[in-house]
Amino acid sequence: MTASRYPYYPGCSLQHRSHAYQQSTEAIARSLGFELAEIDDWNCCGATEYFSVNRLPAYALVARNLALAADQGAEEIVVPCSACFLNLHKTDKNMKLYPELGSKVNKALAAGNLHYEPGTVKVRHLLEMILTDIGIDRLKDRTRRPLYGLKLAPYYGCLVARPDSVFDSTEQPTAMDKMLEALGAQVVPFSLKTFCCGGHMTQISEETALDMIHRIVKCAADSGADALVTLCPMCQLNLDVYQDAANRFFETSYQVPVLFFTQVIGVALGLSPKELGFGQEFVDARVLLDKIQDVPPPRATPARRSKQALPMPAMPE
Repeated sequence: MTASRYPYYPGCSLQHRSHAYQQSTEAIARSLGFELAEIDDWNCCGATEYFSVNRLPAYALVARNLALAADQGAEEIVVPCSACFLNLHKTDKNMKLYPELGSKVNKALAAGNLHYEPGTVKVRHLLEMILTDIGIDRLKDRTRRPLYGLKLAPYYGCLVARPDSVFDSTEQPTAMDKMLEALGAQVVPFSLKTFCCGGHMTQISEETALDMIHRIVKCAADSGADALVTLCPMCQLNLDVYQDAANRFFETSYQVPVLFFTQVIGVALGLSPKELGFGQEFVDARVLLDKIQDVPPPRATPARRSKQALPMPAMPE
């Protein structure tokens, strides 16, 4: 493997509903000069549900991908989907931490003539790979259309922030914040950046799901964000597809576009909206392109403190 060629696990979502994530990932890879080599014969990671149904087959399902990657000579694997990233990382970690589990998983893999030695393949999220290997400086150098004037709320979701994932800070991640600022955007204060979007709660309790979605969208709108930017297909789907239903339920009228971080990078690189999958979302994100300014907006001047002495508090009697 060369420094610019990465074994790649796209996951199921990017093949279907989140195709804009795949499109924009491939587009920025071409522009930034790295190659994503898809692991041959990969399978679904089971998302979050399968581990709650039957743990051993769930681990074996995920481990099969790691075994395939190792057999194909991969020392690391790049993953864009947060659920896939968490499952692959968790399986690799737990097979090593719990040898009995690792032995049972490998017994299951043996039925397909596979074996996985935990620790063989390093699991990396696409955002981490871009920021670490490509780097902020290179992103700045390749920027052709700085995102001046855009106010963006970085939304990480709960999966990459879990301690098991070893991804940035578990409470206040900043990797995507720094990237968006480097591209010229203004990152708004956003307190719910790791708040759960509800996952598949829309299929279990619609009222609960819509409340969780409404909170995130409202927080972004109240912060003045023009759009939410995420790295998780499930988060993008919930906040985009169910935003209108949340509006009806809470009698609101929010229209906050929800983009993948790769689409935002692509805009800054000067790639076309069509090439980046714009127009596939429910809340139209193309309106954001008209908000980009030619020059950076003036910085707000911080308020000066008065030199007048503050009154001393009264002494208790």
